[in-house]
Amino acid sequence: MKKALLLSLCLALALLMAPAASMARIQFVTIGTGGVTGVYYPTGGAISRMVNKKAKTYNMKATVESTGGSVFNINAVLNGDLEFGIAQSDRQFQAVNGMKEWDGKPQKKLRAVFSIHPESITLIASDESGIYSLADMKDKRIAIGNPGSGQLGNSRDALALAGLDEKTGIKAEYIKAVEAASALQDERVDAFFYTVGHPNGSIKEATAGRIKVHIVEIPDVQSLIAKYPYYAKALIPMKFYPNATNKTDMAATFGVKATLVTSSDISDDIVYAITKEVFDNLEAFKKLHPAYSVLTKENMLEGLSAPLHPGAVKYYKEAGLM
Repeated sequence: MKKALLLSLCLALALLMAPAASMARIQFVTIGTGGVTGVYYPTGGAISRMVNKKAKTYNMKATVESTGGSVFNINAVLNGDLEFGIAQSDRQFQAVNGMKEWDGKPQKKLRAVFSIHPESITLIASDESGIYSLADMKDKRIAIGNPGSGQLGNSRDALALAGLDEKTGIKAEYIKAVEAASALQDERVDAFFYTVGHPNGSIKEATAGRIKVHIVEIPDVQSLIAKYPYYAKALIPMKFYPNATNKTDMAATFGVKATLVTSSDISDDIVYAITKEVFDNLEAFKKLHPAYSVLTKENMLEGLSAPLHPGAVKYYKEAGLM
């Protein structure tokens, strides 16, 4: 009788503890993105929603954090403050190879998961500024991006194409792209750079105000691509911005890719789950934003200069992509 009672008590205690034990196994991961009006933020949100639908399967929940952009995300991932981050392909390359902000300090723990949408280096200028080429920016007030953002580096590369320097060739403003649209409309700057997928809310805002604006074409980029192979020619469909004063259907420029990165410290199971959910639901993912329309499983493995995380490799081999 005593043994039966003791067994019943033990069973009841085990049942009571089971939910707590299950909850204890839930792992929380955070994805660093960018400004809330850019493509990074909804991209992180889309990934997290996919994972959270399978929270019980993976014992994992994902959250999204709006951040300062690529450089911040890479550093936060490496410091353990974020599990994942979205970063431009050029910043991934520079971190792994110890260049730019990581000069002489290659970030050996950085790992690539997959690439996402293409991002165009976009220069938006007011018609009154007279900026219709890179060279026209000389002595003008140009917003080139905030410290810690990938677009700041892209802006510098674009300036170099025109033989301009941010210290002497222009009047540089180091503000976030999400703040630059209102600055352009308030006539506090003549133009601003934004490295982003299209269509974009901030650029729609910039083109829809009292001040007439246009996207400046950057057509001659061969020398830049030869020097930095992570860049490629890009075209911006002007149908996305009907209020811009451009006369052509497309605006030529150059671009990079958005990539999802993580650290070698993150477990294979977590990275596998993230990769599997995005790739297994790619058609649904592509419908979430026009910038994703060009995605294929194959091109999502392009533009990755950091070593692939083993968790991602596991999925790619299972799916016949490697």
